[in-house]
Amino acid sequence: MILLQSHSRFLLQTLLNRIQNLEKCIELDHHWVEFDDVRYHVQVSMKNPHILLLSLSLPTPPLETVFVGGLPFGAIEAIKAAYGVIVQILDPPRDGFNLTLKLNLSKLPQDEDQRHTLLVKIASVREVVLGAPLRVILKHLASRTVAPDIDQFVALVHRPNESFFLVPQQAEKVTVVFPMRFKDSIDTVLATSFLQEFMESRRTAGLSNAPPCLWSKTPPLELKGVTDDELSANAGFVTFVILPRHVEGRKLDRTVWNLSTFHAYVNYHVKCSEGFMHSRMRRRVESLIQALNCAKPDQEKTKKTPQTRSFKRLNLKDSRTNSSS
Repeated sequence: MILLQSHSRFLLQTLLNRIQNLEKCIELDHHWVEFDDVRYHVQVSMKNPHILLLSLSLPTPPLETVFVGGLPFGAIEAIKAAYGVIVQILDPPRDGFNLTLKLNLSKLPQDEDQRHTLLVKIASVREVVLGAPLRVILKHLASRTVAPDIDQFVALVHRPNESFFLVPQQAEKVTVVFPMRFKDSIDTVLATSFLQEFMESRRTAGLSNAPPCLWSKTPPLELKGVTDDELSANAGFVTFVILPRHVEGRKLDRTVWNLSTFHAYVNYHVKCSEGFMHSRMRRRVESLIQALNCAKPDQEKTKKTPQTRSFKRLNLKDSRTNSSS
């Protein structure tokens, strides 16, 4: 299984190239889209080569999610804690984006390792912003407390017009429920089989410390009271039970990222499985075509070869026998 990286590889490469060519005053204006419809825009003008503007557009949130000023709750505090004085939040952001950050590249650390670590953190702005509400709740779980002013159900956006749910009402655990939705019928079948195997793999001895995982066709009891429209899922529901040991220390960042991108993780492996089956089907068809071509008679050689008759040469003894008979 391949886990998705928390940082944007293209954004990281863009930042590294800009640092290496900082004195050349090259103008930048890049747009790109990554998985789950997250859009980026990087812009650098020749007048201020040390200033880089990074804009981020998040997936369209459904009605049940809580956004404050166009961002998930806790995102502003998470950005300030992660980047400090190097990043400034522009208010309002650029048109068509939820967030615009102003990076002062001249304030980056001089040490190469520290600078690279900070650039990787900046390239992980998606994790910082979208994972902010989840991080707030799981931090309280690590201290075995319940986050204040939190509803019974917390809906967090992770795909356009789609969300997953948190039930943070207990100090000893947080229940995370993913309604799995797929547009293509083949993807739905493959995802259902994948999720059932995913649940069974949790029972192996090497994964005994992993969060408990359940899959069901119907919504779990923890989501009782949520509307049917919010719980529409054609590939079932996946439930994780996050315990304090799963968010201790450095495990918190990994848990936040894995939960935030779980649907993209499943979709990635479904598409890989589909592509693998298609490639095997094509190889099988090619082998059958080769076998059929070898079985065809060579019509050209048959036409060119003249039809010959064979005659049996008779000796004198045979001729006498035939004449007497």
